[in-house]
Amino acid sequence: MKTAKRIVSAVVIAGAAMVANVAMAADVSNPDTALPLAVGGDYFGHTFANNNAGNSFAERYTFNVGAGSSIYADLFSNAKDANSGLDILGLALFNADGLVLKGTQTSTGKTDVWELTSGPLAAGHYFLLVSGTVLSNAVSSYTGSAAVTAVPEPATYGMLLGGLGLVGALARRKQKASDAA
Repeated sequence: MKTAKRIVSAVVIAGAAMVANVAMAADVSNPDTALPLAVGGDYFGHTFANNNAGNSFAERYTFNVGAGSSIYADLFSNAKDANSGLDILGLALFNADGLVLKGTQTSTGKTDVWELTSGPLAAGHYFLLVSGTVLSNAVSSYTGSAAVTAVPEPATYGMLLGGLGLVGALARRKQKASDAA
């Protein structure tokens, strides 16, 4: 009977220790931040203060795009070694319907680098989600940039082709005039 009580006590203490560790991890995210990407590009980021080791973050950077636009975003976090600074866990693009595209991690360890490139998007409201964990108690940060590029409308291509045709016609007329002389 004493052995059973010891086992139960050990399980209860181990469970309490696990719950205490989970309870200690705090969310140190910034509030949602608007990015004025409709006019080109912008920078974003977050610097975490001392004594945040073990805390997590999931930060949203919101913006609107017109139909046919695409987005390119990159994200960097640099530390003195792989066990300090930040562990960036993801860069992703969302809209009202949910996940649109996940970013790709191109470098990990001392320097975390993420990239995200979309194809043409539907007009609407989107957000970039940056998530990760603070690894050490030192000040740490990440920085990123995002740019929206508009896809030309079909009328723009029509004007381009019309202009090229006009330049070609003028060049041909000039060539005929010089051949006649």
